[in-house]
Amino acid sequence: MHIVITGASRGIGAELKRQYEARGATVSGTSTTGGDGLLPLDVTDPAQLAALTGQITAPVDLLICNAGIYLDKGQALETGFDATTWARQMQVNVAGPFLTVQALLPRLRAATGAKIAVIASAMGSQHRAPGGSYIYRASKAAAVNLARNLAADLAPEGIAVGAYHPGWVQTDMGSAAADIDAPTSAAGLIARFEALSPASTGCFESYDGSPVPF
Repeated sequence: MHIVITGASRGIGAELKRQYEARGATVSGTSTTGGDGLLPLDVTDPAQLAALTGQITAPVDLLICNAGIYLDKGQALETGFDATTWARQMQVNVAGPFLTVQALLPRLRAATGAKIAVIASAMGSQHRAPGGSYIYRASKAAAVNLARNLAADLAPEGIAVGAYHPGWVQTDMGSAAADIDAPTSAAGLIARFEALSPASTGCFESYDGSPVPF
């Protein structure tokens, strides 16, 4: 099984890579700088995306779009959320997954029953909108929408696509106060990816299997 994971240098991405490799899978992980066994990839850079297709030549059974940023954390409504932050965060969190899928689509099509997992967040749920973190919430809502539209377009080819909430995880992004650790999140996500099928394509689920309201 060949798995590609973007944003695999730390946190959930690194733990997913570790657990999959422990299971014997072949994992191609990426990070913005590369090194330490990871391929260099800025998911918004056309040249690096093109280079990735030359570095990954084998069929891809599972693509995990995990790379993301949270630049507006803690910003105030009155003074934060500038246009530059809006542009960069939407570029990475929304365009990034799409461009990665687009670049690796030939490799996904070369596999039998390929799957795409978009790491989103319950913070992108339209039904859970407590305020704040406007850019991050909007970007994750858009990522879920992206996953569902990809699911519709790729269903005739047998490629299943799901959006997933990893939980509130004890990482640099989630903070030490978060509910669960990275190994717990990754193990739950792996179970969700295994369950993903043409019958469940377009789903939005939490790492523990519970559905997240759109």
